[in-house]
This record gives sequence, C-alpha cells and structure tokens, in this order.
Amino acid sequence: MIRIAVIIGSTRPGRRAEAVARWVADTSVRHPAVAAGQAAVEVIDIAAYGLPLLDEPVPAAFGRYVNAHTRRWAQTIAAFDGFVFVTPEYNRSVPAALKNAIDFLYAEWHHKAAGFVGYGVHGGIRAVEQLRQVMAEVKIADVQTQVALAMFTDFTFTDLTDPTDPGTCTPSTRQESTLVTMLDEIIAWSQGLKPLRDPSAAPEPLPA
Repeated sequence: MIRIAVIIGSTRPGRRAEAVARWVADTSVRHPAVAAGQAAVEVIDIAAYGLPLLDEPVPAAFGRYVNAHTRRWAQTIAAFDGFVFVTPEYNRSVPAALKNAIDFLYAEWHHKAAGFVGYGVHGGIRAVEQLRQVMAEVKIADVQTQVALAMFTDFTFTDLTDPTDPGTCTPSTRQESTLVTMLDEIIAWSQGLKPLRDPSAAPEPLPA
C-alpha cells in the first residue's frame, strides 16, 4: 500500500490550511486507489510536533538526531511514500514553519513523490515554486499537476472585512478534478520510486 501524508504547512492561529487539508483528505477517499485499499491518505499537522527553530547540532544529512522532537518527526515522515504539501503564500514564499520542518530531516524525504496545494490571493503559486526547488535538494520527485486555491473564489467568508475569519474551503469541481489528477501522479510516482526506497522491491536486473 502507498501511504501519502497531507502535510498542513502553516502553524498560524486561525490558519486556513487545516480546512484545505481536510478537503484534500475528504476528496482522496473517493479516489479509486484509496477506495480499493491500494493507497491511504493521512493528514499530518506540523503544529502538533512542537518543532522549534532548527536546533540539531549536526546537519540533517548525517542522520544523527539528538532531540526527541526531531526523532518523533523523523519517524512520522519515514513511514510515508508520498506527500501533499498544503501551503499558503507568505510574502511570495512558504511559511517559515514549513521550511523549518523540512530542514529538520534529510534521508527521510528521499525517493518519494510530492504534490502541492497552494492557497492565497494568488493561489499560493509563488510559494509552490519555491517549494519545488527545496524538494530537489531533499531528493523528492515533485509532480507537475498542482492545485491553486484562490481566496475569493475557492473560499466562502462570513465577513470579508474580518482578517481573523478563516472562512470555509469550498473549491469548485474543477479544482477537485485537478486534485484527483495530482493524486494519480503522486501514487504512480510513489510506486515507481519504491525500489529506490526499498532495494528488495527492485526487479531482477536484465541479463548482460
């Protein structure tokens, strides 16, 4: 079974990322691979891990984690085959909390697939562009299809003048279709990369 984590990429009080991640998870239940038990989707909230600003004395590439919060985070990420990163756009970039959570680890990200659901006034597209560069450095294969939720068309607000109103995530059927396509790609790439994560799953080499 392919395990996919939907990572909530914001820790801000009143964040909209939680509602977006819920929409991703609810939509994924209807995906054929999930319905058939070939894939599973789970929401992971970085806020629940209490990660401080990076405080490991040894660079993550060495894998010598000394802090309990790092080891707990590493154990969680290591268990998944692919990811959906849910991210808002802060000042043309990703939230510091998300970048920090990525930087805590290294090998645990390797040879997995990822897709992106961005949201914001401009659909979070500039944050996702920066995330794609980060993915390359931690050896994650990012899929082409992405979801860009616009604040004024994919959310419903009780009071548009209240910046603390998280609103309700109400994406269109077109956005749902895009998400399903993205999940298709993540599942396929996660499966294709499995021999790199687990050499025992690799096919027999061709004869010379």
